[in-house]
Amino acid sequence: MQEIIGDIWEHHRQGTVIAITTGGCVNKNGVCEMPRGCARQARDRFPNLSWHLGQMINMHGNHVFDLGSRIVSFPVENSPLERPEFQLIERSCQELVELADYKGWQRIIVPRPGCGGGGLQWAEVKNILKKYFDDRFQIITNQE
Repeated sequence: MQEIIGDIWEHHRQGTVIAITTGGCVNKNGVCEMPRGCARQARDRFPNLSWHLGQMINMHGNHVFDLGSRIVSFPVENSPLERPEFQLIERSCQELVELADYKGWQRIIVPRPGCGGGGLQWAEVKNILKKYFDDRFQIITNQE
């Protein structure tokens, strides 16, 4: 696992797989609420993404999903009204590694899960990620 500084969307434009931190809240129209952070940015860039993720969550639960277009969901919370959960972040790490192995991905960019709008401390989250992520995974922040 390597830490980098930059714009996640620039890496995506260059063809890299990116993870977006998501929640599991789906509204009555079947759309996953993606109110902030990189999830909101993804929702705004890819108009059908929130509906597609909502359908996946309704069918399979709040898990890591390949959403197409080199975008992967990375659940950190069940609702935007809740604080991100360390246990859910850990499960998402395991699922993302399994998916990367299955797909043969050699590089995956992941934002600091739960550390932006979620309010978790990076030092605590980093210890979880280090247990699972190998050198294929780069953790990105846009600040030093």
